[in-house]
Parts: sequence; structure tokens; C-alpha cells
Amino acid sequence: MINRRSFLIRLACVLLVAGGGALLWLPFHTQMELDDWAVTLRERGTPARAVVVDQVTESGGNRSPSSSTMYFSYEVDGRTHAQEVACFEVCRAAGAEVPIWVNPADPGDFVTDFGQLSGHRGRVQGVLGVVGLAVLGVGVVLTWSQISRRRAERPGRNRTRRDRPRRVEPATGGRGYVGRGKRKRNVRP
Repeated sequence: MINRRSFLIRLACVLLVAGGGALLWLPFHTQMELDDWAVTLRERGTPARAVVVDQVTESGGNRSPSSSTMYFSYEVDGRTHAQEVACFEVCRAAGAEVPIWVNPADPGDFVTDFGQLSGHRGRVQGVLGVVGLAVLGVGVVLTWSQISRRRAERPGRNRTRRDRPRRVEPATGGRGYVGRGKRKRNVRP
């Protein structure tokens, strides 16, 4: 019979593994959706030309890497718009022209010719993915320790050779072996 405390510990371990797995899955799912959206914008978006107005690199200090951002200016339907794009793989210099495809329903939403979407998308999901990896790791370690503990508590299981009782056979002539020296000695009573 499983006691209540043991059940709650096992349930917590399972929830940690499931929750960590879900949080770890979230950034991958979000990235797939963003990739699909970029393809859709290229197919259905309004083509335009954007000019890189500025490029800013912020130092992350000792704890995080530096991050770069490009600031774009572009015109759609006679109106000028400004938007930022994170520099992950490509970072263009100020003054460079970049082909973009703009969402007709939201002129602030576009994709560049190098596949980068406007704004800083997916940051929160990325942080949640790192948290999910940590939670998943803790959950797996705790689950494994519970399994190991449960196996060790079973009677008759996991006995080593030393734990088993030794079979004692009497020596010939009824005399027993006594001593731990280099030579065997038989002691007579």
C-alpha cells in the first residue's frame, strides 16, 4: 500500500517532468509558428523597401551576451513606418536598403529578405524554454532517485554477494578452520 506522502512525492516528480517538458517544447513550437508566418508574409505580404536608419548594440555586461538591433524606416500606402529588427544572423549597416514584405492588415508587421521578422519575437518563450530545461532536469533527477530508493526498500532485492549468508561446511574429521594467517591451522579441542 502506498502511503500519502510517497504518493504526493511521486506525483510532484511526474508533474515536474511534464511541466518542464512542456516549457521546453514551447520555444520550439513558437519558432515553428514564426517560421510559418514568415513564409506566409512572403507569399501574401505587400513588397516594400526598408532603409536601415540605425544599428544599436547593447552590452550585456558580465551576465549576458551583447545584443544588436537594427532600426528600419519604410513606406507603405503613402505612410512612413518605423520598426526594429533583432540582429541574430544578419546585421546590416546604417543606410543599407532591405527588401521586406509587409502584412497588409498591420503595417508594423513584416519579414525581411533574410527571413527575420519585425520586432523581438520569441524572447519570453526562449526564457521559458531555459526554465523548462532546468525544471525537466530536476524532475528527472528526483524521479530517478525515487525509483532507486523504492528498489532499495524492497526486501530480498538487490542483494550483493556479501549480503548473502555463507554456506558453512564442516572440515574433514569434524575439525573447523580457525585463524586468518598465511597457513591454515587446524585446532584440536
